[in-house]
Amino acid sequence: MENALRACCKGIKIGKILIHREGDNGQQLIYEKLPKDISDRHVLLLDPILGTGNSAVQAISLLIKKGVPESNIIFLNLISAPQGVHMVCKHFPRIKIVTSEIEIDLNKDFRVIPGMGEFGDRYFGTDDDDEQTVVPPPQQF
Repeated sequence: MENALRACCKGIKIGKILIHREGDNGQQLIYEKLPKDISDRHVLLLDPILGTGNSAVQAISLLIKKGVPESNIIFLNLISAPQGVHMVCKHFPRIKIVTSEIEIDLNKDFRVIPGMGEFGDRYFGTDDDDEQTVVPPPQQF
């Protein structure tokens, strides 16, 4: 998502937040480097998949702690689970979420289903699974 953003918005300042997720609610901030003037900016928070919402809540909390007003954050992702959308909106009612699709649910491993498979494997072409997945039509919310 970062490469597409750079191609679209040349010269944009980009920060990084790395949160390691373990299961449903365990997460640890591993790394963050944000522009010094981030509190004066509108922020696009990019994450390809919104699953449980716990990592997103932690990232948004960090941005707010750095002085970014909640209403200045737009959370962009490709695929969302309903649980993640509800979690983020419950904690941050003034945030804007932009997603291309809200899927059905999360499985027992907290992965979005039906989803599009493991995002990293798809992106880097390392998926060994040649099986085709039948995807039901999306639900209306």
